[in-house]
Amino acid sequence: MNHVYIGLGSNLDNPLAQLKSALEDLKKHGDIHNFTCSSLYSSKPVGPQDQPDYINAVAYFNTELDGIATLDLLQNIEQAHRRIRERHWGPRTLDLDILLFNQDAIELPRLTVPHPFMLERGFVIRPLLDLAPELLLHNGKTVAEHVSQLDTSDLVAIKEA
Repeated sequence: MNHVYIGLGSNLDNPLAQLKSALEDLKKHGDIHNFTCSSLYSSKPVGPQDQPDYINAVAYFNTELDGIATLDLLQNIEQAHRRIRERHWGPRTLDLDILLFNQDAIELPRLTVPHPFMLERGFVIRPLLDLAPELLLHNGKTVAEHVSQLDTSDLVAIKEA
């Protein structure tokens, strides 16, 4: 059984609803087990600033799917949510990224794990802290140790109604 952490993000077409819908799709999928999700956070965009704030989260699950099959599953969910991606680091309806796949290092044309920018992104590391503070990252630090090195002042936890 593979242990997978994914990042979720949206800033178009009702981002909160996009994330909640994607989370439900993941929870009910037959190849996903032991699904759990961090709190949801609002964050400023990375890249072009002429776009709305994002809603972000990190989820964990187990699956017997390999890395590429997991990526295919996530991309199918993105497409089912009419993924719009206008430009690099621009606004999008739904973004699902594999952050960690076991403790594997994967370098394939379609998939790089660990996610190449995850250690730089407060909107990834802070939600990951909710799920796995003692998880050892590929830089040799735990999530709890690493989060203190990032500026997470733009993150706002979203209180669910």
